[in-house]
Amino acid sequence: MKPTRSDRGPLAAFLSPALVIMLTFFVLPVIYVVVVSMLKWNGISAPTVVWFQNFEKLFRDKSFIRSVTNNIIWALVAGFIQVPLAMLMAIILSRKPRGWKFFRTVYFFPQVISGIALATLWRAIYSADTGLLNGLLRVIGLGHLARDWLGTVETAFPAVLIYWVFYVGYYMVIMMADITTIDTAYYEAATIDGASDFQQAIYITIPLIKKTSLLTCVTLASVLGLRQFEQVYMLTNGGPANTTNTMVLYMYKKMQDSNYGRASASAVILILVGVIFIVCIRAIFTGRNEEAAAARKRRREMK
Repeated sequence: MKPTRSDRGPLAAFLSPALVIMLTFFVLPVIYVVVVSMLKWNGISAPTVVWFQNFEKLFRDKSFIRSVTNNIIWALVAGFIQVPLAMLMAIILSRKPRGWKFFRTVYFFPQVISGIALATLWRAIYSADTGLLNGLLRVIGLGHLARDWLGTVETAFPAVLIYWVFYVGYYMVIMMADITTIDTAYYEAATIDGASDFQQAIYITIPLIKKTSLLTCVTLASVLGLRQFEQVYMLTNGGPANTTNTMVLYMYKKMQDSNYGRASASAVILILVGVIFIVCIRAIFTGRNEEAAAARKRRREMK
């Protein structure tokens, strides 16, 4: 139902605090970052307008290009590997097998632990000399595979990325909550028709959560993949040879160097990449058929 003119005053009153917060803590800072990205400024001396020179220097910097590539890989892995793993666990546990409450707690438990603490733990696991991973390889007779996992160019980025992928509890809980709202009559009818659990998951569960919790989780995971900082900072600080660098870490290093123009330019690129990811994800999940149906509905209403 469309709001009437008499409703517009109360609606504006309710929405105005959120609008003020949005303008204060998002829109204005973004405008400020865009302005600073066009300056040469160390935070002390008077800024100099250089227009798009900071962006030109960014795209000539191999370290920044590697950072963008790493973030895109991270976001894709998060959205299309981590979230499907979480969805699989959510579908299995929503069937309430024996011990499902215990496993739900175990899978979610890492989410209540600081990311810094988890990174410190995995730094110890990956340690070249005393690490658990190399020790396990030696015990099972694969000692020749032991190496400095975080100090080798070929293994550093996969080592940083892989351990993080399996922390699926946050997205699992979101999708489990959505799955519990599905009417059990769908599953009962499917069972009577002889559908297996796998077929019910494919043809009932996934389609019904696709545009709600699944879309939300893929968006959140991809955005968090683009914002990676603390794990990389604690494990490798972007090394070796910038192979594990990320855009946020690159921006942090430029701020440490008092190069605020270059840091702001990298922040603008990060925002643009995030917007592109969100638009693409929504396009994938909504599809052209839904857009065409909405267009047809609008044309009918106009007639």
